[in-house]
Amino acid sequence: MRKLKNEELERHSVEEYKNVEKNEVILILDQVRSLNNVGSAFRTSDAFNIKKIFLCGITGQPPHRDINKTALGATETVEWEHVESTLEVIQKLKGEGWVILAVEQAESSLMLDKFEPKSDEKYAFIFGNEVFGVEQEAVSASDHCLEIPQFGTKHSLNISVTIGVVLWHYVSHVK
Repeated sequence: MRKLKNEELERHSVEEYKNVEKNEVILILDQVRSLNNVGSAFRTSDAFNIKKIFLCGITGQPPHRDINKTALGATETVEWEHVESTLEVIQKLKGEGWVILAVEQAESSLMLDKFEPKSDEKYAFIFGNEVFGVEQEAVSASDHCLEIPQFGTKHSLNISVTIGVVLWHYVSHVK
């Protein structure tokens, strides 16, 4: 087995990528304080061909050195918008037919391994603050909550890991 060289990966240019049909998935970052986590969200969104990221409230915005450090150029390929209110984004997307899923530990949450995304649905996943999670008003306004099953003592994952797990589940299960 041989590791592939970068030139063998057949990567799209920035312009080519912008014209590729995207997955019907939007990320909503609700009050995310770490600029490194924001950059990671961009990089993971690029990897999974996500339509758009909404950066809400205090969530940092490009261009910023700390975002760029982890995004590795994905701020140029992934469409994004800053909106002050997460609730405003939720209401707008619901009006456009998006299914809103808060990724949070909550009463009656659906475990991620039981979530079966459908190809004819459009999904917006909300990821919350590193300490406080998704704000309650956003949880209340969501259609459902998704929870990643966990078996250790911490019962939390870093937001960048959570985004990767949820997006991988989506792209590997969409029907």
